[in-house]
Amino acid sequence: MSAAGDGSSNVEVEVTYDVDADTPLPDWSRLPGVAAVGEPEPRALDARYLDTADAALARAGVAVRRRRGGPDEGWHVKGPLEAGGRRETQWPLGEVSDDDADPVMPAQIQDAVSSLAQPPFTPLARVRNDRTAYALTDAGGGLVAEFVDDRVRARDERRGAESSWREWEIELGPAGPADDAARAAFFAAVEEAVFAAGGRPAASGSKLARALGH
Repeated sequence: MSAAGDGSSNVEVEVTYDVDADTPLPDWSRLPGVAAVGEPEPRALDARYLDTADAALARAGVAVRRRRGGPDEGWHVKGPLEAGGRRETQWPLGEVSDDDADPVMPAQIQDAVSSLAQPPFTPLARVRNDRTAYALTDAGGGLVAEFVDDRVRARDERRGAESSWREWEIELGPAGPADDAARAAFFAAVEEAVFAAGGRPAASGSKLARALGH
């Protein structure tokens, strides 16, 4: 991919688990470094994914989406796994007059993926998510991680197939463990809590993959 241009970029370090509709939430305050769990913050998210007809972006491990809702609303380009996470670059949403109309990829996003794929880009999937987010903070109020409880409804736009599921994600924050050993210990504690509550490893590598039946 090309440089981010006017987009902002970061590497996400997160884990995802599948859970049943009635799986109870763990006590996240027992995780290493976590002193408090914030109040639930509801977010209504609507993501539209685009790709070429021959799935050039997907074959490169890249996803392009326009997401409405939440603090990171905008256009996102998510790259392949690197250094234990995925690099995500974000651009402003721009004007959207009709959420249900086919999204049009802006020029700067097309430029960002120009080494991988060329227009036309057409709808690939739509993922709508009723998310509840919780800030996991340390004794000083720093964000160790964010936990989200997602109830997802998805549509494969090309096959017309619809699906729904519930999943949990935990993503490290700025005050999260910085070295490999501390991160491994933190995520081991996360997994222990998830499995004790009745969760299990995610069936797919991403919401997009699951929406497409992968």
